[in-house]
Amino acid sequence: MVRVYDLKQKEVINIADGSRLGFVADVEFDTKTGKIEAVIIPGPGKMFGVFGHEQEFRIKWSDIDQIGDDLIIVDADPDEILVEI
Repeated sequence: MVRVYDLKQKEVINIADGSRLGFVADVEFDTKTGKIEAVIIPGPGKMFGVFGHEQEFRIKWSDIDQIGDDLIIVDADPDEILVEI
């Protein structure tokens, strides 16, 4: 079993393109089933990340390949996971 706090301590790597996406900031779950739907990672910031974020990475739970001690490995299309907020 993994706690949300533990997920936030792990860096997310996308093996589809080898990119380092960052660390989990939030978790999206279905209130009816209680199942996790996605993990949210802050996207690239405006002006070197100083003034906040306009985009975020939304990784579907089904796109997560493995959760290790230090990393979360995902296999997701880079064009589909970066969304506007």
